[in-house]
Amino acid sequence: MARISLLDKCLSYTVLCLVGTLMFAPFLYMISIALSSDETTVKAAFTLIPKEFVFENFVRVFTDHHMGTYLKNSIIITVFTVFGSVFSASFVAYGFARIRARGSGFLFIVLLSTMMLPGEVTMVPQFIIFRELGWVNTLLPLIVPSFFAGAFNVFLIRQFVMGIPKSLDEAAMIDGMGHLGIYAKIILPLTYPILVAIAIFSFAWNWGNFMGPLIYINDPDKTPLALGVQLISTVSGGQMPPWNMVMVASLFLTIPMILIYTIGQKYVYEANLNGGSAGIK
Repeated sequence: MARISLLDKCLSYTVLCLVGTLMFAPFLYMISIALSSDETTVKAAFTLIPKEFVFENFVRVFTDHHMGTYLKNSIIITVFTVFGSVFSASFVAYGFARIRARGSGFLFIVLLSTMMLPGEVTMVPQFIIFRELGWVNTLLPLIVPSFFAGAFNVFLIRQFVMGIPKSLDEAAMIDGMGHLGIYAKIILPLTYPILVAIAIFSFAWNWGNFMGPLIYINDPDKTPLALGVQLISTVSGGQMPPWNMVMVASLFLTIPMILIYTIGQKYVYEANLNGGSAGIK
C-alpha cells in the first residue's frame, strides 16, 4: 500500500508539474518579449527563454506611450468600483438576510433572475441612459453601476450572513442597537472573508475591463490600462506593432491581478466554504 501511495504521489506531482509548466509558458513568453530590444521586435525573433534583458522598456512605456495616464485611470476606476461593489452588495444582502418584509422573497428571486440576462441585452439601453445623462466619455459609466449591488455579490453575501446566528442580532437589539448598528458593528466584521473575496472578484473584473472603456471612453487621457494596451498595439502604415511595449503594458495589467489573488486566495476559499455551507434559506 505504501508503494502504491508513493506511486500515486509521483504521478500526481508529475501531472501537476506538466500542467503548471504549460500554464506558465505563455507568461514566460510574455516576459521574454517584454525584455526584447526593438531590433528583435522588428524581426519577430522572440524566444521562450529570455535572451535579452532590456529593462529600459519599462521606462520607455511611461515616457513614450502614456502608461502613467492609463495606470492612473485604472486605479481610480478600480478603487471606486471595489468600494462600491462591496458596500452596496453587503448593505442589500443584509436587508434580504435579516429584515423580513412582505414580498422580500419575491424581490430576491427577481434580483437573482437578472443574472440570467446576457450583458449584450442591456448594453444598448445602458448606453442610451448614460448618453442622456451626459456621462459618455467620462469615468462615471464605469464606476456608478458598481454602487447598485450586483446580484451575484448580493447572493454570496446573503448566504454568508444566513449562517451567522440571529442571537447576535437579538442581543444587540436588547442593548438598543438598530439595524445600521448591527450591520456596521456585527455583520461586517463577521463577513470580512466574503467581502474580501468580492473585492478580489471586483478588482479582477474592473482592472482588466476592456469592453466598458471601449464603449464609453473616447479621450486617450481618460483611457484605462486594458484599453491602453490595445492603443499601444495600434499602428498605422502596416508597420510592426511594438510588441515589446505591448507586453510590458500587459505585465502591468497581469501582475497586479496575480498578486491580489495570491494574497487573498485564502479568503476566497473561506468564503466559498462558509457561503456554500449556509445553503439557500
